[in-house]
Amino acid sequence: MPDDSAPARTPGFSTRLSHAGRAGTHVHGFVNPPLHRGSTVLYPDMQARKDAGAHRLEQHLIYGVLGGPTHWALENVIAEIEGGTRCQIVGSGLAAVTTPLLAFLKAGEHCLMPDSVYGPARGFCDNFLKNYGVETTYYDPCCTAAELEPLFRPNTTLLYTESPGSHTFEVQDIPALAALAHARGAKVLMDNTWGIHFFQPFRHGVDVSIQALTKYVVGHSDVLLGSVTTNSDADWERLRTAAMQLGQYASPDDCWLALRGVRTMAVRLAHQMQSGITVAAWLAGRPEVAQVLHPALPGAPGHAIWKRDFTGACSLFGVVFQPRFSQAAVHAMVESLALFGMGASWGGYESLALPTTGFITRTAGSGAFPGQVMRLHIGLEDPADLIADLERALAVLRAHPG
Repeated sequence: MPDDSAPARTPGFSTRLSHAGRAGTHVHGFVNPPLHRGSTVLYPDMQARKDAGAHRLEQHLIYGVLGGPTHWALENVIAEIEGGTRCQIVGSGLAAVTTPLLAFLKAGEHCLMPDSVYGPARGFCDNFLKNYGVETTYYDPCCTAAELEPLFRPNTTLLYTESPGSHTFEVQDIPALAALAHARGAKVLMDNTWGIHFFQPFRHGVDVSIQALTKYVVGHSDVLLGSVTTNSDADWERLRTAAMQLGQYASPDDCWLALRGVRTMAVRLAHQMQSGITVAAWLAGRPEVAQVLHPALPGAPGHAIWKRDFTGACSLFGVVFQPRFSQAAVHAMVESLALFGMGASWGGYESLALPTTGFITRTAGSGAFPGQVMRLHIGLEDPADLIADLERALAVLRAHPG
């Protein structure tokens, strides 16, 4: 089939990940896009140099910091995944959070942030934005639109969402909250790293979608990257202008590695989703466990909204232990695990376990649980092996004198 021919049907997710951002199946050359590095761009004449300024918001060679073919290929793939039109690649997941906040907020304005927000995002609001005259109010992530409405002020211009929260997995009613925000003239930003492609943000009222590509897109725990995707020309102009003025840039080498990772992401996600559900369901039946915080499990907090709005789940979830187990006992359990590493990231090929009680900040009353909380990320290992590892570790938990 010629590269410019329309397929007979809309391609599936795996097919789109395999083909997006490539030259085409009938183009002579290597199957993967080449790596383009560079800073200086040469122009054939002065008119071309003058014309370059008109393309500052486009995929056009102007100067290295504004991106090149390797960046554009990855940006096109991420926009495809998110269902948006334009994407800006930045150097980390945190940069993907801070860049749109700076693009859509200014001194004297007020923003609303979920109490479950990623910790460094909270730090950015409480320090950097506060010092520049932007005020932040934290809200219960599980609140309804009616409960959120009183927190809006005349100067509230931005509603930030993160669903599910990446530590305690509160699922937000994004369509209802977005409708309220738009009625009040506010933009809606969302950290969609957990949802990846299982949640299509622009179909549910989100204006700007944020992802830490460090996680599932890269998939190998060796690259830091972030993305910010928009779906309107006006939002893209504000975002792209801010990114350029802040000097936001990602290494083309890292972008190339992310492009390589994304080709297998659908396969990894499918395996990790099923393994995650298998392990979560096993833990839900254990007497040591009070609750499993996995939105895809029937009866778990947020399951009804997840079932309505999501098409799948990633492999990150939480476990709440029975109140009789102390923090020291949970720490001893985690330290005894053989196949789970103890680390703060997720989305890679490896499984991780991280106690979170006492390590996260809440100020709006959310995130309170009767027992100690642990976050698990399920990697590509055999789930039976992971369950056996957890079973051995639970024996350590029970035996701990605390």
